[in-house]
Amino acid sequence: MARISRQGFQSSGAAPEDLRISMDLQKWRICVYVRLSREDERNISRKGGPESQPQSESIMNQKSILRSWIEDYFEPGSYEIAGYFEDDGLTGTDDEREGFMRMVGTIERGEANCVVVKTLSRAFRNYSDQGYYLEEFFPSRNVRFISTMDSFVDTYMDSEAIYNLDVPMYGLLNDRFAAATSRSVRRTFDDKRSKGKFIGAFPPYGFLKDPEDKNHLILDPDTVPVKLQMKDWLLHEGLSLGAVARRLNAMGVPNPARYKQMKGWKYCNPHARGGQGLWCAATVKNVLLTQMNLGHMVQGRQRVMSYKIHDRITVPESSWFVVENMHEATFTQEDYTALCALFERKTRASDSRGTVHKFAGLLKCGCCGRAMHRSHVKNHIYYKCETRKNKGPAACQVKSIREDRLERAVLGAIQGQMKQVESLETVIEEAGKNSDAKDSINRLEKLFLDKERELERMQNVFDCLYEDWKFGEVSEKEYRRMRERCETKMDQLKAAAEKIREEADNCRKQVSEENPLFESLLQYGNIKELSRSVLLSLIDVIYVHGAYKITIKFKFEDELLRIARATEGSLDKRTADK
Repeated sequence: MARISRQGFQSSGAAPEDLRISMDLQKWRICVYVRLSREDERNISRKGGPESQPQSESIMNQKSILRSWIEDYFEPGSYEIAGYFEDDGLTGTDDEREGFMRMVGTIERGEANCVVVKTLSRAFRNYSDQGYYLEEFFPSRNVRFISTMDSFVDTYMDSEAIYNLDVPMYGLLNDRFAAATSRSVRRTFDDKRSKGKFIGAFPPYGFLKDPEDKNHLILDPDTVPVKLQMKDWLLHEGLSLGAVARRLNAMGVPNPARYKQMKGWKYCNPHARGGQGLWCAATVKNVLLTQMNLGHMVQGRQRVMSYKIHDRITVPESSWFVVENMHEATFTQEDYTALCALFERKTRASDSRGTVHKFAGLLKCGCCGRAMHRSHVKNHIYYKCETRKNKGPAACQVKSIREDRLERAVLGAIQGQMKQVESLETVIEEAGKNSDAKDSINRLEKLFLDKERELERMQNVFDCLYEDWKFGEVSEKEYRRMRERCETKMDQLKAAAEKIREEADNCRKQVSEENPLFESLLQYGNIKELSRSVLLSLIDVIYVHGAYKITIKFKFEDELLRIARATEGSLDKRTADK
């Protein structure tokens, strides 16, 4: 390699001849550290092929450059390479990089006494870390540090070099560059998240990246059946989360982390223990209880604390990026709602098979409000109030209710509700044909259009007002006063228009034969026996007042009441005609 003057050293990476030294007293055991950041990888991929990629930025070429530099800088036989340490695709702001930490371990064990890097930024993008290692860690262990390019540093040849103004200045610039890059990348990612574009490295369990668009997800035909089976076990067989996990493990189904690895993806779960690829209750819940299964894109649930501190923290749900209908759904809305209701209730398995009894989490004492507990007495199953059992009859008046009586009462109540739904559906069908209902909808639509036109006129006034001020036709004080009045009026019009639109939409639903509430309820019209999935879908809570008295709060009763009131005129007319 040709040798050049010190002035040309920074751009070429060659060692100046006057810096060659003799190593008669000791042998340098050199750690060569190289790093390629994510930004470097993106730059390489944008350049195209190997002919156009920035060669000096790749891991292989960094090693080649440093190897040649060392051969030219050191006398033959005066050194040996203790090891090459690399971090591929990692930011320099993180001092917990695997390759970097292995190098630190090598130094601490006394196996190396020299570190060579291409530039300071390859080793450090964190200003405080640079100061710590250059001013404390390396000197205290008699380790020589060499940065070959940009700001040339060799602490053996010039131990005061690290205190020169240009070294901390480079460190500060590298730190600020990392901060600016972090903000830019975060803005870019947030923009993609807000548009429903998937930006994760690995798709969630049950999905694959679309081969034609990496930011779009498609269903994974290998794992969707597993998710559907888990859903059925929970809703229809009444299994607990733990029982579902045990059944999957017995069937040899790999958990999400192991499945990704089996696909050949470079995935590592930092929270996994043992690496056996086994399911647990928490994993089952995480796979099922996500709006991704409804076809919605959900991202931004976690974030790193800062560009320097890479610990991940949980983001409040209100700050998540949720964009609806971005891919094909795995579950129906009804099934997903039933799963959510299931997970909200505190339940435990009632037998060795892990089955949860059908009333688990639904029964409460009508006197004290505590949960009712299941127990066997002779040939019958009872649900008893724990308050009365533990504190005596003075604390609670409700004793117990037998399970078979409870089932008959609940089944009869559901059948009665279904008859009311069927009757109300007939009324709604007639209401849809009723001119009064249609007139009401038409009136609301006309009122909405009137508000929209008024809002448009006010917007034109607002625009003209600005022009009048710019051309000096009104004073700034008058402009500000009139602008404030316009803005207030426009906000009022927007709120009024939105309220009218919602009222019109509700009116359409209430007189529509395709009301989603009826579609979901009428499937239980011929119900003959109870199951846990039916109870979770229809019932919010059952209050037990005694051996023969219960109160049931149905999930849909408020909506039915609103619909009944909306169609009250049609019902009265139908009764009078008969």
